[in-house]
Amino acid sequence: MIKNIILDFGDIFIDLDKPATARAMEKYGFRELTPDLENLFNSYEKGEMNSPSFLKQVASHFPAAPEDYLINAWNAILKDFPDSRLEFVENLAKENQYRLFLLSNTNDLHIEFVRERLGKEKFNRFEGSFEVFYLSYEMGMRKPDAEIFEFVLQANTLIPGETLFVDDTKENTDTAASLGIQVWNLQVGIEDITQLKQHL
Repeated sequence: MIKNIILDFGDIFIDLDKPATARAMEKYGFRELTPDLENLFNSYEKGEMNSPSFLKQVASHFPAAPEDYLINAWNAILKDFPDSRLEFVENLAKENQYRLFLLSNTNDLHIEFVRERLGKEKFNRFEGSFEVFYLSYEMGMRKPDAEIFEFVLQANTLIPGETLFVDDTKENTDTAASLGIQVWNLQVGIEDITQLKQHL
């Protein structure tokens, strides 16, 4: 029986345009994600550097790009957060049947952008629907590493078999499943988080 639900954020609640940043950076010479850039992005998502350091390092790869352009390109991935999904998770929290946790790979610039886009009241309503709001850059860990799932399980005394993890990235749900967690690898554009109860 499911007692706990761990939910991802991007493409579960907020719509993402994942290639948008790459598209925006093409005019400054971006061609493909190099190992250097990937390490830099992962490091930032783990909170291993602050936003000014991150922007400085990105700028070293794209010296012609103004800083405000880099910030806008970085945030271009973030799209709409439909009210139907916010209301759904609020109602789920009110029913008090499940312990709810958010677990997101994200970073300081993205969260600040979402806070601003949603407005304080909506963002607080969203955050308030969860027992704990886990953000990778505050934890020093990121999905799909097993340690982040183990941390959430241990910190909240969750039994893996009684826990459902919902994420759109198969790599993430595969790791969770390997730890005995029940998973729903949500298919973006076909399924929606508002259909969650069909998976419980």
